[in-house]
Amino acid sequence: MRTRLKTVAVLGLLAMLGGEPAFGEPAAAVVASPRASLMKANIYLIAGDYRRALEACQREIDSAPSVEAYIHVTYVFHAIDAYLDHLSKTERWNMVEQLHLNLAYKDPQDLIDPPGGLARMAKEMIQASVQQQADVSAAMAARLNKSEADRLWQQQTQWRTANAQTWWTGMPVAWR
Repeated sequence: MRTRLKTVAVLGLLAMLGGEPAFGEPAAAVVASPRASLMKANIYLIAGDYRRALEACQREIDSAPSVEAYIHVTYVFHAIDAYLDHLSKTERWNMVEQLHLNLAYKDPQDLIDPPGGLARMAKEMIQASVQQQADVSAAMAARLNKSEADRLWQQQTQWRTANAQTWWTGMPVAWR
């Protein structure tokens, strides 16, 4: 019985210490910067890798939920929606298909079981989903801190106005 209690105690201690820095190691050296995921999301947006931009924002929400994180993910949803509008207006359906593949493919096994789909149908499905998810994440940000959410939306509105033809390819300068 004692051996079993010792084992449980050791496992509990290991579980408690598992996420902490090693002795003598400064915590700042172990923990990434609090906005690292959001910075990566901006780079992914510039590259047009919307799936990874969403994933980066989601990592930030999971590790440090904040108004800023929810506004960022909402912004990425809006960027996907605007990009799809731009592509459909310019009749670039092959690019819609590429966006669909970017959002659908994640792992190597996807290569042997591709999601497929027609570009116009994919556009409608993706836009409906991102609009719904944007509404949800925007509401969550407002519930956390409405005045901060409003401030961040003012920044993105200025960004959209200043970059009307390409705003979805990056984030506001103040967010970087």
